[in-house]
Amino acid sequence: MSKAEILAAIQRNKPAMVELPLPFIPVASDKQSLKESFSGMVNQIGGQVLSVADYGEIEAYVHGHFRSDERVATTITELQPAIESVDPKADPHELADVSLAILPGHFGVAENAAIWLTDDQLGIRVLPFICQHLAVVLKQDQLVANMHQAYDRIGQAMQAFGVFIAGPSKTADIEQSLVIGAHGARSLLVFILPASAILD
Repeated sequence: MSKAEILAAIQRNKPAMVELPLPFIPVASDKQSLKESFSGMVNQIGGQVLSVADYGEIEAYVHGHFRSDERVATTITELQPAIESVDPKADPHELADVSLAILPGHFGVAENAAIWLTDDQLGIRVLPFICQHLAVVLKQDQLVANMHQAYDRIGQAMQAFGVFIAGPSKTADIEQSLVIGAHGARSLLVFILPASAILD
């Protein structure tokens, strides 16, 4: 196929122009529907969602799925001292051997499974990208329907650093072959606590 034929085919198949602001697909806003939509999207992009009753269940999961010689670290005080705490003043290179990092998220987005995390939750910015596996803890009332609501929720808050994370790290840039964990965590697990969960 010639270059001209390729360009002509592209021109014939261009989507119709859409005026800004772009429309969004509505997602039911009740808590249970948001949880189901969010969980389904996390699973679709390669992650996993577990509903837990309290932080004790998270500890039990960690001890049941990770060996004692695997390094697990967290910035969540409710999981300490059972799980190693992250020293925000530590050399980031010292985190290179972290098997699992457990971090709190500000909120999750049902339409695309993105989770918003900022400096105050990460301890050290590199942590969610350098660990082998990443777990994020959200309460059920920390879910929003779409990115419009997400940006409304962020508002004018000033953060030195913030990032949306959705699913495990993945790329298909190399020979169009999907590679998991190429630039970050090889898996993402989201623990969802009930909105009424009492902190330990």
